[in-house]
Amino acid sequence: MGDSTSPDATAAAALVPVMTKADNLFMQIVVNKDGTVTRPQVPALPPSADSPSSPVLSRDVPLDAARGTYLRLYLPNPVPPSHAKLPVILYFHGGGFVVLSAASIFYHNYCDTMSAAVPALVASLEYRLAPEHRLPAAYEDAEAAVAWLRGAAPADPWVAAHGDLSRCFVMGSSSGGNMAFFAGVRTPKNCAADDLVRGLLLHQPYLGGVERTPSEANSEDDGMLPLEANDKLWRLALPEGADRDHEFCNPAKSLAHDAVAGLPRCLVTGNAADPLVDRQREFIGWLRDRGVDVVDKTDSPGYHAVELFVPDKAQELCAAVRDFVFAHDA
Repeated sequence: MGDSTSPDATAAAALVPVMTKADNLFMQIVVNKDGTVTRPQVPALPPSADSPSSPVLSRDVPLDAARGTYLRLYLPNPVPPSHAKLPVILYFHGGGFVVLSAASIFYHNYCDTMSAAVPALVASLEYRLAPEHRLPAAYEDAEAAVAWLRGAAPADPWVAAHGDLSRCFVMGSSSGGNMAFFAGVRTPKNCAADDLVRGLLLHQPYLGGVERTPSEANSEDDGMLPLEANDKLWRLALPEGADRDHEFCNPAKSLAHDAVAGLPRCLVTGNAADPLVDRQREFIGWLRDRGVDVVDKTDSPGYHAVELFVPDKAQELCAAVRDFVFAHDA
């Protein structure tokens, strides 16, 4: 037999660091007898507001002290000279709802890059993690962050001086992409109808289902999201007793038909060798069938989360974000 490796997988192989199922971050999650988990240690970075020479400044703003949530704001330094203020991007990090943080080195660095490259004022949410806080806890924190944009953000000094709250966008990566979608679904009257949020940017949204797609079935040894880890994350994140066709995981099958009515324009980005890519393309078709305006960019060479490790891929994603955000100004 000839080489069965797809052109997409071959092209992607050159774009990612060497990583295997054996050293995969998600495979290192230990489930304890009491239902909690022990998470692998991932380096975290502090905000940079005390470093005035930094090309992007960042600082943390409390959101809900009782829940331990906050927003890390990112502002280009200096702010680009322009008569127009910066668009505001509310961002939700990935990690399968179970690991990582707004301060994790991967996501801090990406938000830093995105703030400078778009340019935009970015607000990255630190939200509660499963299984200690199963879904919909993360969605509730996302809704609180959208409410912050409407209520508290105008008084924030960075937002007041440099942010254009008439150009707010909600973005997320992986599980954060799932959250960004449900932030729109769960707050349609507060989100889309009053034009607070101009668009949803769903990067490689984390979706699933009971029946495997071909890309999921072929991901047993995927370095970034092996099938075993994918299954583990959903078991830990979904409500107790829910299966993978629950609406939080498989909205295309289980979400009410009219739930997406009024959603703003969506950008769905992804990578051709991602185990989730079949699910994402199915999701795009489902949204379009319900009248949602969707820009599909799911054919980029690369694996799941490649933009966190390869600078050129981060810049490519930032360019897609910039095109989508500023298309509203055309």
